[in-house]
Amino acid sequence: MGMKQRGRVLRVLLIIVAVVLVAGIGFAFYLRGPGPTDFAGGQKVALADYKDANPTSVPASMKDTDPVKRGEYLAKAADCMVCHSAHDGQQYAGGFAFTLPFGTIYSTNITPDKETGIGNYTDQEFLVAMHRGVRKDGARLYPAMPFASYTYMTDEDALAIKAYLFSLAPLHAPARTNTLTFPFNQRWAIGLWSAVFNPDKRFQPDTSKSAEWNRGAYLSEALAHCGECHTPRNIAFALNNRKKFGGELTGGWRAYNISADNGSGIGQWSDDDIAAYIGHGHANNHGSASGPMGEAVAESLSRLAPGDIKAIVTYVRSVPATMSDLPAKLAPPAPDSHKEGFAANPRGKQVFEGACVSCHNWNGVADISAYATLTGSRAINDPSGTNVAQIVISGSASPSVDGSPNMPAFGDAYSNQEIADVTNYVTARFGTKGSALTEKDVASLRHQSAE
Repeated sequence: MGMKQRGRVLRVLLIIVAVVLVAGIGFAFYLRGPGPTDFAGGQKVALADYKDANPTSVPASMKDTDPVKRGEYLAKAADCMVCHSAHDGQQYAGGFAFTLPFGTIYSTNITPDKETGIGNYTDQEFLVAMHRGVRKDGARLYPAMPFASYTYMTDEDALAIKAYLFSLAPLHAPARTNTLTFPFNQRWAIGLWSAVFNPDKRFQPDTSKSAEWNRGAYLSEALAHCGECHTPRNIAFALNNRKKFGGELTGGWRAYNISADNGSGIGQWSDDDIAAYIGHGHANNHGSASGPMGEAVAESLSRLAPGDIKAIVTYVRSVPATMSDLPAKLAPPAPDSHKEGFAANPRGKQVFEGACVSCHNWNGVADISAYATLTGSRAINDPSGTNVAQIVISGSASPSVDGSPNMPAFGDAYSNQEIADVTNYVTARFGTKGSALTEKDVASLRHQSAE
């Protein structure tokens, strides 16, 4: 091959490489998509240039409290304890399992233990972990730690959380070994993911919106990270904000559509309904929170000041409608008699009659408490039956305001086949379309809920 020919080949190769790089960069930017509050369309300014009330930090009534108290409130708003505490484990000592299609990630100890926790972290190292997802030793954190949301948190608020965590008793709790398969076990690759999907910038208020809206945006995005569960993910497992709050399957539970869609979302809910669901885990005629949402209500959202709940409602209501695959209309109450209405699946009916009807009734409208009413529940009207089966397995822990008992767990009392049968029966009798879960499906759900 002559020099000229080799030169032409080299130029062609360089052009191909350049095209591939440009296409790759373009595709990465497309995947990244809009930011979490870009749907609002207004002008954003640095916090220091915002002329209205500061939407960050704690409620005004707590402004003068010490950093530890402020940090405690913010840590609850950020739901730190739930994700950093194993089931039946010590609070903040880590060990919570994030079960993913390619393995399991375990949360780490964030008590001030100097050997197994964060006791040796400086302020700057803590901020780098919160905002950029990089540990003290330089290793990348997996996005199960929602640093791409926490990046919007101010330095002041992040350090207040650190002050609170450092006020806790240090607990010696070595990290459990993750079980991710190749290539997902390569932490260095998270650096590439983070370069695309983590903006590494603090919250900027939108000047076209009210102070209450901005407060709600800060609480929902920088602290409570609602989108991490309720927003669908793209092929890179990053949030797809083009379908913001449109619902997603996460950790074996369905986080439902909380956009303004009138059918499958919360467009027809009243402000009071949304506030009740956020603050107490239940809204009449809409159902009760269970699973991860129930935990978020119990340990995080229910601890917020009423004004902050109102701000979250204001913000969430402004998110544009995204349609999902759930039925637009919910089923009315079933007949009062078990002899009427859905009659198939005798095994499911037998389980329901033996364990469920005393609380839920044959018509799905409970006498003992509105929390036990099945009619109108999104989970009951979800044809996948996922959350109904998970509730049967694990129970429900939403904090009821009327003192009624929570739904107990029946995972140890019934087999996988029995749970599948009763789930299929319940969704068919009280919902728009019955699920078709199998014994194998329930075994998988049971495994995920047991982690």
